[in-house]
Amino acid sequence: MPIFTYKCKKCGKTFDFLMNVGQGNEEPQCPKCKAKEVEKIFAPFGVRVSSSTGDSSCPTGTCPLSGDN
Repeated sequence: MPIFTYKCKKCGKTFDFLMNVGQGNEEPQCPKCKAKEVEKIFAPFGVRVSSSTGDSSCPTGTCPLSGDN
């Protein structure tokens, strides 16, 4: 079930909406003002990766070590 982020066109509240399978194109209503005038917005997500080398300049831990050729 995908989660979409919406913004209310009336009050400006940004909120997430869990879209159930089979729900179709039904748009949610704003949880704050109950308006149905909402727009889907792009919401970036972050991923935190721990580095096994402890080198913060190489967040994936797969970068070559400096000085290695």
